[in-house]
Formats: sequence, C-alpha cells, structure tokens
Amino acid sequence: MKLYDYVLSPSCYKVRLMAALAGVKLSIRPVDFHPGAEHRGPELMTLNPAGSIPILEDGDLVLTESSAMLVYLAATAAPQWLGNDTAMHAARVQQWISFSHRLTASLGAARLHEMLLRPGNIDTLQGQGTAALRELEAGLVEQSIRGQRFLALDRPTVADIACFPYVALAPDGGVSLDPYPAIRLWSRAIRAIEGFIEMPGIHRLHELKPEPVPEVGEA
Repeated sequence: MKLYDYVLSPSCYKVRLMAALAGVKLSIRPVDFHPGAEHRGPELMTLNPAGSIPILEDGDLVLTESSAMLVYLAATAAPQWLGNDTAMHAARVQQWISFSHRLTASLGAARLHEMLLRPGNIDTLQGQGTAALRELEAGLVEQSIRGQRFLALDRPTVADIACFPYVALAPDGGVSLDPYPAIRLWSRAIRAIEGFIEMPGIHRLHELKPEPVPEVGEA
C-alpha cells in the first residue's frame, strides 16, 4: 500500500498509526503540502480531485478519506479494531468515526489557522472545538462508569484512532486540554497500546509529564 503523506498532518498520521497498530507496512510518498501545495498539483489532483491528503493506493483501489482508510486497514489486517459483531457496537464505532469529522473541522481548522495562517474565524473555530471536546469528555466519563477506557468498547477500535490526533494536537490551535481529565487519561491509554508511533507534537507515553495527583481535600 502507498500512502501519500505529509508528516505534520493529523489525518495522515492517523493512517500511519492505524497501519502500525495493524501491522501493515506502508510505502510512504512524502507530499510537499506546505509551502509547495503539491496536493493541488496535477499528479495528486488526478488521484483526488478534492485536492486533499492523505491518499491511499492499494493496487487499483484509491481511497481519499482517512476514515475509510482506517476501516480498510483494519478490515485487511486487524479486524478486531472494527469492534464486535453486534449492531450496537458497530453503531457506537461508526458514531465516533463520524464525530471525528467535527474535530477535524474545528480543532483541525483552528490549528491550521494558528500554524499556517489559513483563513477562518479563530474564535468560532475554538468555540466549536471546545464544544466537541466537552462532548468527548462526557462520552469518556460515561465509558469509565461502565469500566471501559475507550470510546466504543472496553478495548481500542478505529473510533479511537479517528478521534485521537486532532484532540492530542488541540493546543496547537489554542484550545487547552487542561479542563478534560477523562480525555487526558484516554490519550495516555492510546499511547500505551503496543505498536503506538508518534508524530511531531504527539509524544510517546514515557515522554509525557505525569498526571497531577489531587491534594487531600480537593474534589
């Protein structure tokens, strides 16, 4: 499989991460996203008329949506990442995959605005990102009440990988993760998965500062 990749793209990273966790070897084709805008050049526009990356090629198959790539990688090499064979669990996984698009549109767009000066109303983007984080935090708290650490099941699925990168990089767009203890613990749980790989701005578990221990009397 060939991945057209930009090392600083969270969407590209989630594909690289899923491949690593599934044991799939990718052939990486670096793309000069910034400042070269190669993703909008004739070669890549032929593969993806939307002018976006990542792009995944496997023989005659060309995928241009990162969520589809995650599902394809899991289905090809590690179907346990798709969840359990029940309608309820499949729906939970799909719901969080769909939710990940809101993270891209808010936290991701805020990050592009702050780092690459892309157009956008930063206050609106940060507000939308904060609302999405609050929803994610609530979902993870509900899961913890069930005794589960991950979004859809008691083990990681493609849903977690779909959501993780843009959440982990939220501070790049000026949105702090300090108010969200459940998100921070979930983020650590993902980093603890065997085969986890990092990207610039997303560190391995041992490189993170330890979570603060509440003082006696604190809620």
